[in-house]
Amino acid sequence: MDEWLDQLANTLATTTLREIHSVLKRAIRQAQARDMVLRNVAALVTSPTGTDGRPSKALTRQQAEAVLKAAEVSELHAYVVISLTTGVRTEEARALRWDHVVAWIPSLKTWHPVTEVGFKHRKFAIHVWRADREGGDTKTRKSRRTLELPKLAAQALRQHHTRQAVLKLKAGEAWQDHQLVFCTSVGTPLNASNVRRAFRKITKRAGLGTAWSPRELRHSFVSIMSDQGVPIETIADLVGHAGTSVTEAVYRHQLRPVITKGAHTMNTIFGDSHHG
Repeated sequence: MDEWLDQLANTLATTTLREIHSVLKRAIRQAQARDMVLRNVAALVTSPTGTDGRPSKALTRQQAEAVLKAAEVSELHAYVVISLTTGVRTEEARALRWDHVVAWIPSLKTWHPVTEVGFKHRKFAIHVWRADREGGDTKTRKSRRTLELPKLAAQALRQHHTRQAVLKLKAGEAWQDHQLVFCTSVGTPLNASNVRRAFRKITKRAGLGTAWSPRELRHSFVSIMSDQGVPIETIADLVGHAGTSVTEAVYRHQLRPVITKGAHTMNTIFGDSHHG
């Protein structure tokens, strides 16, 4: 096992190696509980240091606008718009179903799936579930957050829905109906690597090169929100974190330092008139 992990260390980041090691230890612990193995050999091994992971970065507002423009001709257009304007995780976007896209019905004062009420409404939202990584992909009300869609995202989804209907007709009997918002030309779930490739084409078209990944749309969302002065508590709620400490740890490079706010506020109140 030592040798195997050392081999992986040549290509994987340290955090990824730790995650693999943790999964191994957990799996063998379960085997121990069932008397299938005598001891947990994974617990005797130390996680090696891997390669330096590529630091995540965020799009500036101007870069984000360029990416949105470049995405207009891509089949990934709505995916990019939703990811950038709501901050959903890439796996949450790929799992999004049409009955998770909801429209606000004022007369009933409630949200209804667009699969029932269509797109001729003014206000839309998406239901997003955070995967419970310990116990599998269980969907509970506690893990759900409902994110209202900006007009740009609602419009992109409306157009995407129309395009998907055309794809469905073309595919005919080959279509596999998983009710997925983002899927292949035959309705099957999108592969993460295919999404990455398509996204790199968009960033290249936007003049930003190909060193970008879809998850950085979420980083960009956090950065843009922070730049606009949105409180970290609100950002944590939007991105589905249980508290601000996770948001601060994961997105420390994207968050505007709140420590400067005191100085800015005092400058506004007292100005320079009290100097000297």
